[in-house]
Amino acid sequence: MHGMVGNIWFDRASNKLIYNIEDPRYALLSANADVDDNNEIDPTQRVAKTDGRSPRALLSSSFSDELAARYGGASKIFGVSIKDRGAVPLAGRNGKAFWFSKAAGEFVTSNYYYDAYPQWVVDWNASGKVDAYANRSWTLSNPKDSYQLLSLDDSEWETNFPGYGRSFPHAWGARSSKYFTTLLTVSPAGDELTLDFAKALVNSEGLGADTVTDYLSISFSSTDYVGHLFGSSSLEMEDNLLQLDRRLAELFAFIDEKVGLKHTLIVLSADHGGPEAPGYQRSLGDDVEHIDPEHFDAVTLNANLREQMNISHDLVKTFFTPYIYLDQKMIAELGLNLAEVQRTVADLVMQRPEVFSAYAAEDISAGRLPDSPLARMAAANYQPLRSGDVHIVFGSQEFIADFDGLNVAATHGSPWHYDRHVPIVFAGSNLRPARISRAVTPYDIAATLANRLKIEAPSGSIGQVLPEVAAKK
Repeated sequence: MHGMVGNIWFDRASNKLIYNIEDPRYALLSANADVDDNNEIDPTQRVAKTDGRSPRALLSSSFSDELAARYGGASKIFGVSIKDRGAVPLAGRNGKAFWFSKAAGEFVTSNYYYDAYPQWVVDWNASGKVDAYANRSWTLSNPKDSYQLLSLDDSEWETNFPGYGRSFPHAWGARSSKYFTTLLTVSPAGDELTLDFAKALVNSEGLGADTVTDYLSISFSSTDYVGHLFGSSSLEMEDNLLQLDRRLAELFAFIDEKVGLKHTLIVLSADHGGPEAPGYQRSLGDDVEHIDPEHFDAVTLNANLREQMNISHDLVKTFFTPYIYLDQKMIAELGLNLAEVQRTVADLVMQRPEVFSAYAAEDISAGRLPDSPLARMAAANYQPLRSGDVHIVFGSQEFIADFDGLNVAATHGSPWHYDRHVPIVFAGSNLRPARISRAVTPYDIAATLANRLKIEAPSGSIGQVLPEVAAKK
């Protein structure tokens, strides 16, 4: 419904890959704050060719948009994250978003939200809080013998990022170092900075100071980067989660002092789970490897398809998990049937042992998929203008772990349970304690919040209202 089929998609009109919140109409307010291809390790952010960011790619309203509409714009609505895409969608079209620019080493926003920075943002960015991490390291926050995963430090499957290493301590380097700000985000320091900025926001913008409901989303995104580089079962992840727990406790104590937890409804969740690193699985006796991306790049796919169809033209534009995008214009010019070509490509990739299933977009659109959980999830991600021609589902615990040449420990994005298994926690606001074991989903959150606040649910909402949190009659 919302149209965000992934971090990126292939835009047929411009014939290029698009980063999901890139918008050249709305430039960043800070100079030299755009993604720097020379030191950016996030391959999806590298896709962006301009520094503009906005929520305009969202095709439906968000919870924050409906909150703004209910109170005539009087609600204070903000999103904060280390990642731009962790802040922008949650703030919606009517809120304001801030995120950390690794290139500039400060929190930034675009002129979609402001013509100029509020003074408190200028002051925070000039405070030296980022610089204070220079020439320091990420060290274990607890005594060594208290960690369950201590023996896994410096495992061969972890990413040995230059200057950062696979074992503690992990040095952030000098302030002038090429990767200094990047390495902050690949550690609990990223969440520390996010929390500190969020606290300044609450203080300066007066959230919770009146009777109108305000909304603050904070995406603590360092866990994602730590998981990519070191894996879920790593000493780094264990310490990161311990420190994240402390950041959450600090946040809740701060909100209790400023607003009062009885006046605050807290929601804790995640946008995805994640697999174990194949190397860790092998250490347990499993036969699991990373997928070689060359088997699915356009050059290989086109060579195989030319042989299969006995043609001389290239019909594959690009592959970016989970989609293969075809040259639909060329297919039409050759007088070929698009659905048949899609099915041929799907059958072709199904010959690879790493592929569990592959679905043609025309079959998804026409509702001709098998009635299976994985097929239903592939269909749920389908958007006619943004989804690819063939949706690939790799086998369980199998994935491409290549970040534009950097081989990482693990990545995510599949419909398998480990990638979908996330917590949902509601707290505060005088809720009664309860533990729910039935299946629920993150898209139940917006529907439940809307019900509790007696406002309209987001326009594309398909979630169920959770009765344990619902408004009392």
